[in-house]
Parts: sequence; structure tokens; C-alpha cells
Amino acid sequence: MTKLSLVTVRGLRADVPTPRYARSALSQGIVHFGVGNFHRAHLAVYLDELFNMGLNHDWAIIGAGVMPSDEVMYEKLKSQDFLTTIVEQDANYSAARVTGPMIDFIPPSQRQRLMATLADPAIRIVSLTVTEGGYMINPATGKFDPNHPALQRDAQNPDDPTSVFGLILHGLKSRKAMGLAPYTVMSCDNVPHNGVVTRNAVAGLARLMDPKLAEWIEASVAFPNAMVDRITPATSDRERKIASDMFGIEDNWPVFCEEFKQWVVEDHFPQGRPEFEKVGAQFVSDVTPFEYMKIRILNGGHAVIAYPGGLLDVHYVHEAMEHPLIHGFFAKVEQEEIIPTVLPVPNTNLQDYYKLIDRRFSNPKIGDTERRLCLDGSNRQPKFIVPVIADNLKAGRSIKGLALESALWCRYCFGTTESGKVIEPNDPVWDRLQALSRKAKDDPLEWLSMADIYGDVAEEPAFREAFAAALTALWTKGTAAVLEDYIAGR
Repeated sequence: MTKLSLVTVRGLRADVPTPRYARSALSQGIVHFGVGNFHRAHLAVYLDELFNMGLNHDWAIIGAGVMPSDEVMYEKLKSQDFLTTIVEQDANYSAARVTGPMIDFIPPSQRQRLMATLADPAIRIVSLTVTEGGYMINPATGKFDPNHPALQRDAQNPDDPTSVFGLILHGLKSRKAMGLAPYTVMSCDNVPHNGVVTRNAVAGLARLMDPKLAEWIEASVAFPNAMVDRITPATSDRERKIASDMFGIEDNWPVFCEEFKQWVVEDHFPQGRPEFEKVGAQFVSDVTPFEYMKIRILNGGHAVIAYPGGLLDVHYVHEAMEHPLIHGFFAKVEQEEIIPTVLPVPNTNLQDYYKLIDRRFSNPKIGDTERRLCLDGSNRQPKFIVPVIADNLKAGRSIKGLALESALWCRYCFGTTESGKVIEPNDPVWDRLQALSRKAKDDPLEWLSMADIYGDVAEEPAFREAFAAALTALWTKGTAAVLEDYIAGR
């Protein structure tokens, strides 16, 4: 077994491709906030493929962290020279490669160095994957939340920011003062209209300090929208052992993912960009239809299979897809309530896309867990489920399946599975959710008091009735029986 590093990488097995470019040939062009598994399996892989073609070597990544956990990530990646083992796994396919487009990582303890890097004219793109909950927005309205504690803290300390958006703003402000062009800010998160949301966060924070700076940002800084896709589970000892046993690599933090990946981006990069279209990215004038398709059919589909699987003690996502009741629930909700809300997508058949998602969820090799899908429902439900319910209500279509999905989330937050197993906290506001779930056992409408999550949907009589009926049935009949009734049309 080989400990991964720049010194040892050339000695890896012949069936493990390694970078065909020298680290010394690379220079910085991108700062990326949130160097988690998805980033390293997505943007970093596209860039690695370009570098392997001998292209765009002036666009290497500088990783940036703001969370305490990023100190751990920094130490683990630094010890292997910021290289990453990517293991792609599908039903009949497993392959590893080593990628090296990240040439440095700046941890939270080195904020001054990060601020200097953001002011460097060589940095032309700042990208970010900070999760759905990291954008300081009101979940129900999707609008910028100026009262968020992190933003208030940075507004009071503009020269010593600690949040992602405070740091991005500081960099833009510094460049403006020096007469330098602003970098493009590119979100790579599963957030509807992620570029618009990012602009609202950066400009909104600026407005708390200097309205004229906010006006300059809105007029001068590019925030392209993008749709990103690649199923990338969390890394555990299971993945480290597979990397070691199958490929002979000792990697502190390998990334496992499916073979499939997709990236659709609005082509708005005033300071230039890597030639990502040469390695499969698609540049368009409007990403909205692609975004609706992916966020609703895939991310919404994940939510549909998450909570019944969690309640029925199903561990892996592919096992949930093999469960006839969970898969039947997924298929019916997709066909009757999710797909009808998706806008037409250029050169795409939505039924073919649904079949692709079904196959991807069913991948037995990926090792994605139901617990990961259940994570952070308080941030995911308002983005992936509640808007679909709202659209169906407006159109007079059924919301029975999605009301049941919402009731399953509520039942999950009670904190026990159908077998009585304790569900460990799995949301940033777990205590709040659990308290409301326990009240909702006797009065289902207590759950819908979360106006920050459900918004106007919580006041719709049709949804209130369907949700209450579903939650009552879950407590009286149990998850399996309720799913069976729904699939049978009862």
C-alpha cells in the first residue's frame, strides 16, 4: 500500500491514472470555499481533465476553509500534498484516479493569507460549495436574511470577516480599491438560482456596510447560475479500506462517487474561465430549465426515498430502491407530482431523465446512505419539496404523495424508527424539529407552524388536510402500511 503524496504518486499501480502535469507548471486562478467531497469529485475533476490535456494551467485551485472542521481537512490534505483519490463506482465498474488541481489550501486560522489571496489579480474566479444551508437566506421566502448572526458579525467587523460572504466581499472591496477587476463568483451548490442567491448574499452584506458598494457589486460582479450533479457520499473507513484493498492507495480522505457527472453553467465570466466545455461542461444562456429538472427530479426524489427508508431501518440508498414499497412510493410521486411541475428542457426527454435517476439511485456500489439523504431537512425541504407542493396546488394537481413525504419527515424527526431504534440528531435545528414532531403526534398541524419552512403552503386547506391525514395514518398504521395504501390508491 502506498501513502499518497507527490513523491509516491508516480509509483502507483499502472491501472490508477495520475496527473499528467507537473505541480510546478500550475499557477493559481480559482479560490474555492468548501473543499468537501462534492467539489473534489466535480469542479476539481473537470479542471484535472483540462490540465491533463495540457490546457489552462493558470487556473489551479486554492482551497479555502472557514469552518472549524476545515482545519482537520487542511491537515489531512496537506499531508498528501493536496492530492485526492477519486474512485468512480457503478454496478459493473470501479476505477480510481488521482487528481491534483488544488495546489494549496488556506485554513480558517490563516484568514489574513486568504484575504491577500482574494486580492491577487491572478484570482479570476471564486467558487463555493457551502451546502444548501450556507447561503444566509430565509428558507421559506428564499430571500437574503440580513439578521443572520454571521452576517451581522461581519457587518460590524468589515476588516476582519469570518464568513464565506464576508471574505468574498472583503476581496471584492480590496480589488475595487486597488483598481483591479472583480473576480467572478460561482456557486456550485444545489440551490435554485444559485448565482442569484449568491449575489443577494454578497450584495446584501455590502448593503449593511455601504450601499454604494452594494450597487457596484450588483452592477459589476458576475454571479453565473449553474446546475451541478454527481452523487458523492460521505467518506468513512469503508471507503478508505476500499481505496487501500482495491487500488493500493492510502488516502486520508478519498472521494467515492458515481461515474456520471453533469455541469450546466451560464456563460458569464468577464475575467475569463477555463475551457470546461472541452471536458463535458455545457454552457448556456439560461440554466433555469436544467436546474428545475435536476433539483426537482433528483433532489426531490432523494427526499421522497429518504424518510421512509430512515423509518424502516434501511441503511443504503440502493437498498431503499430495492424495497418495493419505497421504490413504488418514489415512482408514483415522481410521475404524478414532481415531473408534471418541471419545465421543458432543451434536447431532453424528462421520462428518460427520470429513468436515469432511477438507475443512479439504484447503484449498489456507491455506498450512499439513507442517513445522508435525511440530513438537514430544514434546509432541503423548502428548496426541493415545498415549491413543488406550491406549484401543484396552483395547478389543481394532487399533492397527496408530497404531503405524505412531509409527514414522513415529521415522523422521522420524532427520533425513533418503526422498530424503536433511536435516530441520532440529523439536522442543525434537530431539537426544534423533534419538539414539534412530538407535539404533532397529537396535533399534526403543530408541524406546519414552521412558517420559515412551509411559508404560504402551510395555510393551504388542501395541504393541511392531506398532511394531517398522512401523519395520523403513519402513527396509527405504520410506515409500511401507509406506503402500501398510497401506492394502491387507497
